[in-house]
Amino acid sequence: MIKQWKFPGGIVLDGHKQLADISEPTLPPELTYPLLQRSDCYVEPVVKPGQRVLKGEVIANSQNPLATPVHAASSGVITAIASRLIAHPSGLSDTCIIIQTDGLDTVCPGNPCPDYQLETPAELRHKTALAGIVGLGGAAFPTAVKLKNRLPTHTLIINGAECEPYISCDVSLIQANAQQIIQGALIMQYILQAERCIIAIENTMPVAHQALLSAASEVDIQIITVPAIYPTGGEKQLIEVLTGVKIPAKALPADHGLVCQNVGTAYAVYQAICLGLPLTERIITLTGKGIKYPKNIRARIGTPIKHLVELCGGYTPDVQRLIMGGSMMGIALSTDDIAVIKATNCVLAMTSSELSVNQAAMPCIRCGDCATVCPAELLPQQLYWHSRSKQFEQCQDYQLFNCIECGCCDIVCPSQIPLVQNFRAAKGELTSKEKQAAQAILAKKRYQNQQQRRGKEEQEKLGKAEKRQAMIDKMKSAATNRKKV
Repeated sequence: MIKQWKFPGGIVLDGHKQLADISEPTLPPELTYPLLQRSDCYVEPVVKPGQRVLKGEVIANSQNPLATPVHAASSGVITAIASRLIAHPSGLSDTCIIIQTDGLDTVCPGNPCPDYQLETPAELRHKTALAGIVGLGGAAFPTAVKLKNRLPTHTLIINGAECEPYISCDVSLIQANAQQIIQGALIMQYILQAERCIIAIENTMPVAHQALLSAASEVDIQIITVPAIYPTGGEKQLIEVLTGVKIPAKALPADHGLVCQNVGTAYAVYQAICLGLPLTERIITLTGKGIKYPKNIRARIGTPIKHLVELCGGYTPDVQRLIMGGSMMGIALSTDDIAVIKATNCVLAMTSSELSVNQAAMPCIRCGDCATVCPAELLPQQLYWHSRSKQFEQCQDYQLFNCIECGCCDIVCPSQIPLVQNFRAAKGELTSKEKQAAQAILAKKRYQNQQQRRGKEEQEKLGKAEKRQAMIDKMKSAATNRKKV
């Protein structure tokens, strides 16, 4: 029995997972790709309207290491580069590349590498970057960046602890492609030169556990089951459960010799290296009582949500809310015209019976339940009071940015206070103020530089004027001396 630890807080949630086989969808008539990748990170189009592209061809890229290239998920014609609604908490539109698929699905030739050990870790990492692979657990951080270890890595953790109560895309992927996940894990272990590799899944996944044990029977990879306590699937929480190492709030796991990747990411790395395929599709869970026939679907990135919902028989009459992501950390969508992106692991259609009753928030009774379940060991009630009264600097004193927005405090709050909503708003205000302060400092520095430059120019002008006057005086003096002679 391998020793395990426990992270602070957390809650046990009722499971609503649909562990069906993975369905293969039909090709959508249109694919949409936002240029916004993550946060303020954009890519630039490398295609033009009217241009024909092939499946796997790069259509957008960037020099920013935190942006990954975007590949067409099918062949077709670029019909527009225009504003469309995107999957973002703001609910706003942004610039997107639109592809009208041609039904041919013509593939751009790849560059497979059957034996990854014939290449150097740097070469494999570069191929991972070219394939546009990001973390498929939801954060969508560029995988190649996480595989570039500044310090020696002793442990690679493959995260299959799918703790959100409705999402089952990872466990379905494990059951269907355990061997490929093992290969992807071995490739990443080779790139990192890590001493050991662990694959962690929840103890409520017996079929997936057995699939991984069988696939890893001849390799040195540990398969470990962890308790199904939310949010065990959080990177730092899982690391603490498996190793006992508590990663400080402002530190990265890599600083402690640890790297954590999702099982979907491992599968994508296998496809990129061994098959030469870029990231153009992923498994997405479509579920909730608002979906007639919930499924896990191997969806092409860029597919409109409404196309996938139609493949599940459409909505039930009592559907109330559409969410991208899980019920705990997902974002509400105003329409199903939005396309799925690399970070989309779930589309959740919920009915009124699944939604908590929308009662008006009552005064905080200082029960402390929110602090008890907080996995980041924060004091949510203090953060709430300061964020509510716009005392954002005090929020920082209470480590606001350490909040992982897991929603545990919302679930247990007897006063129905939307705590995470307040924390997100406070983070937004502080981030905006920091940007404004940075812009003010930059403007001040530019002004000072301009003043220094003008002062220097004035000094140079005065110097030149003095030289000219000295020459004139010298010439006058010489002329006077000649007259005297």
